[in-house]
Amino acid sequence: MQKQALIKRYMRSRSTSFTDLGRQSRTKSEDDTDFLRRAIEKAQATLNGPKPLKPLTPSINQLQFRYRAKDNELERRMRPPPLPTALPPDADAKVTELLQKSGVISKYAREQVNDQDIVRLKPLKWLNDEVINFYGALILGRSESSKENPTTNGKAGKGKKPLDVHYFSTFFWTKLEKEGYEKGRLAKWTKKIDIFSKDTILIPVNHGNVHWTAAAINFRQKRIESFDSMLDDRSRVFKLLRQYVDLEHRNKKKAPFDFTGWEDYTSADTPMQENGFDCGVFTCQFLESLSRGVDSFNFSQKDILYLRRRMVWEIGNATLRTEH
Repeated sequence: MQKQALIKRYMRSRSTSFTDLGRQSRTKSEDDTDFLRRAIEKAQATLNGPKPLKPLTPSINQLQFRYRAKDNELERRMRPPPLPTALPPDADAKVTELLQKSGVISKYAREQVNDQDIVRLKPLKWLNDEVINFYGALILGRSESSKENPTTNGKAGKGKKPLDVHYFSTFFWTKLEKEGYEKGRLAKWTKKIDIFSKDTILIPVNHGNVHWTAAAINFRQKRIESFDSMLDDRSRVFKLLRQYVDLEHRNKKKAPFDFTGWEDYTSADTPMQENGFDCGVFTCQFLESLSRGVDSFNFSQKDILYLRRRMVWEIGNATLRTEH
């Protein structure tokens, strides 16, 4: 009896910690089960949900294609628009009339073109000094008009302002090549102008009376330039024009010319003629383009018939057209 009493007393006085431990064990087990269940449900939801986006890594070919497309678009924007294929009907009719006219066709500044000169702008004809110098005078006149009336006159087309240029006639190169600066008295050619204040000096060049090319002294870009529709070597042009610039500077400025940073320039993209008689037309168009600061030419052999007729109109009307 005493033993049973002791057991009862012990049970009544036993610490509740044993009971708590049992309860905690059951609670922890239940929590673990809930946690595992929730984790499984979350994993299943993730698997059943939309796939995450993969980062896009373009391939080398894709990158090259993009860059090539951008380059082509930039080149397209920079490329001059193509020329018209024909003059407007009224202008074309005027050209036909001018080519049938006798005597003096047109006068401008100190230049004059007659019927024997203008017919040289018909197909398959070689241009003479009179036609080229008249065209050069129109280029010079446009430049001077632009300086005097920058907002109203002398427009070069497409809103572009002509550069401040000077044009030397076809006889300048002959003097320079055959007689030189001193004997040719070339200092007198610039008594009233300062070539070093100009953007560009334009020079038609006759090579042995068999070929015309265009040359320029480009002060704006520090270049001696030659544009030849036959792409021949023109090292002599560069040499003689450098000599001229130095001697002119010594004469007018009393000091040697500083050629630091200057280059002899020609372009492999220069339009090429496909015969032996269109060089004069190419030369005139080179000079006209250069007078507007353009050396990415938008004409080629296929445009020459149109350009010949346009030049007839321009000379006959003593003004340059504005479409380029």
